[in-house]
Amino acid sequence: MGILPKESIEVLAQTIGVSNLSPDVAAALAPDVEYHLREVMQEAIKCMRHSKRTALTVDDVDSALKLRNVEPIYGFASSDALRFKRAAGHNDLFYVDEKDVEFKDIIDAPLLRAPLDTSVRAHWLAIEGVQPEIPENPPFEALTVASDGKRSENSEDGISRELQLYFNKIKELTVSKSDSVLFNQALVSLATDSGLHPLIPRFTQFIADEVTQNLSKISLLFALVRIVRSLLQNPHVHVEPYLHQLMPSVVTCLVTKRLGNRLTDNHWELRNMSASLVASICKRYGHVYHNLQQRVVRTLVHAFLDPKKSLPQHYGAIKGLAALGPSVVQLLIIPNLEPYLQLLSAELLPENQRNEIKRLEAWRVYGALLSAAGLCMYNRLKMLPNLPSPPTHAVWKTNRKVMMVMPNKRKATSDNLMQQPPLKRVATEGMIGGMPANPMQGVASGFSGAVGVPGVAVLRQLPNEGTSGRDASGSSALRTSNVLAQAWKEDVNAGHLLASLFEYFGESMFCFTPKPELSIFL
Repeated sequence: MGILPKESIEVLAQTIGVSNLSPDVAAALAPDVEYHLREVMQEAIKCMRHSKRTALTVDDVDSALKLRNVEPIYGFASSDALRFKRAAGHNDLFYVDEKDVEFKDIIDAPLLRAPLDTSVRAHWLAIEGVQPEIPENPPFEALTVASDGKRSENSEDGISRELQLYFNKIKELTVSKSDSVLFNQALVSLATDSGLHPLIPRFTQFIADEVTQNLSKISLLFALVRIVRSLLQNPHVHVEPYLHQLMPSVVTCLVTKRLGNRLTDNHWELRNMSASLVASICKRYGHVYHNLQQRVVRTLVHAFLDPKKSLPQHYGAIKGLAALGPSVVQLLIIPNLEPYLQLLSAELLPENQRNEIKRLEAWRVYGALLSAAGLCMYNRLKMLPNLPSPPTHAVWKTNRKVMMVMPNKRKATSDNLMQQPPLKRVATEGMIGGMPANPMQGVASGFSGAVGVPGVAVLRQLPNEGTSGRDASGSSALRTSNVLAQAWKEDVNAGHLLASLFEYFGESMFCFTPKPELSIFL
């Protein structure tokens, strides 16, 4: 038995004006109507599943009717709930109470406003924690004013009460308890907590104000520099938009004239910490601000080369340039070493400088120059090929010469030198009988003689190209000659740097020289 009784067919016939439908005809039409109704519902369920939905809608039924070339049913797309009424004389039969509408009323009714096309428009909700004032965003007063018209007690200027208490506690510890264990724990919190970004503008303003007003309080300056370092270590906050406020404070602690008000204040360590901080900022954010390092270097060079600046300012400038890397030292400090040391030497001797404090400051500057130049030389020597390590056993010194005879080896003389290919000619040029043409060439190039054999130059060992000079083509020989010339030029430049630094600082450079290279001078 089907689910559609013959009574439903009779009611539907009455709605279209057929009042004398035979019961036999209604019973015959019921299975056919049920069959077509099942087909339409199955197609509607397919449309629903293709739409990634689990609820059947009127649109699914209309789509199923369109697939079967049947005109869709109109008037059932309303979102209002349908009102069903019980059919008279039938307890289990319901129908929709439809209201008759006059066409005249519909024609005379005003036209509805055309709906807008669906579109997507992007706008900023917040930029670095600050909400822009645009029509798409609600006004700031609407967010901070409660429903009763009073300002919320849990926020002030967009900062929650918890963050306000946190910021005030950090300020209190920085100003009065910077040497306590609690302050160290606060620094760890500044370096790790992920919800501190709304406080970055307040911290930068606080640091700038305190550095400007309290240059005589060395402990407070130490605490402020440590706060800056902790904020830079925090991976959850973005400090880039506030570097223009942080950098002047850090550079002030580096090259200002006077830090602290007592002779026992260790402002040298504060300048060292500030130098490392400036270098880390330039290294981390140099790609974001392309002129950041240029401006910092310009400031430091001006402080370094200005004779009117005090020695502590020179010390901070040298430390800052040295922290930026050996290339900066080689380009900006070493070319100015000779005139600067001539001026500084007068401050180092007790007979010229009777003020012990000034003399101590001069020696501090001398030590900073020595450290910067030594690390630059160490880095330059490490770029050269490794030299053989010095022997661990004792070496017997003798005045006898060792003659090594190699069979089938011709001597490179001036007669057959011009007949050699370019590669071999370059390799043997200036060497007659295995000795330099100029006995002082090694020393003049910055390399001292080897142990027991003064005047032997140290040359870079280049890999063999795999073909002899006679078999190589002219272009390959020329290219190899250029490589050899460039390699020897780098070695000679390193030798000049090494020789000039030993001339300026003497044996103090030994502590910066690697062991294989140091064996040449011993």
